Amino acid sequence: MAKITKFKQSDVEIVAKKRTFNGFFKIDEYHFRHALFAGGQSDIVIREIFERGDAVAVLPYDPKLDAVLLIEQIRIGAMSDDKSPWLFEVIAGMTDGSTDYEAVVKKEALEESGIALENIEFMLSYLSSPGGTSERLYLYYAEADLSNAGGVFGVPAEGEDIKVHVLPVAEAFKLLDEGEMDNAATVICLQWLKLNIESIREKYRSC
Repeated sequence: MAKITKFKQSDVEIVAKKRTFNGFFKIDEYHFRHALFAGGQSDIVIREIFERGDAVAVLPYDPKLDAVLLIEQIRIGAMSDDKSPWLFEVIAGMTDGSTDYEAVVKKEALEESGIALENIEFMLSYLSSPGGTSERLYLYYAEADLSNAGGVFGVPAEGEDIKVHVLPVAEAFKLLDEGEMDNAATVICLQWLKLNIESIREKYRSC
């Protein structure tokens, strides 16, 4: 088994840090040295880091319908995609410094889909792209009544135009397997559900 080197934050020396862009998003330039695997310290390394704060995402599931809710919206970062820059996604939003992640999840669900969440459960968290951004995503599973879900939502002042889709779990898994879900949070959430769906269904069969 490979041995993981236990380097820590104290093994990094921040020589200088300056903000090079301060708009809707922010970019900081770091000058740093770090411990080397072979021993000693590196030369000064310069890297730009995209600072956008942390985010949450949630996959709502209706146990009565055995269906999930996904949203569809344009993502300008997907303009180079051969299919479409409109993506199927889980509900998500920035935490804006809040550490009450469940409250943020509930707020985003109302804004982006008009639904109320119940039985919110933490899945996992991950660094979205640590080579270029400090952003960490916190992923959640939640239950909701999706029987009347649908329509167009979002906050117009924030440029949001969001269409709600309710999909049978089997259809969502088929789209996942066919590669139609191509953003990390959505893929991870659906893979988590795929691993846990039978135990979730069993819980409701025994009620």
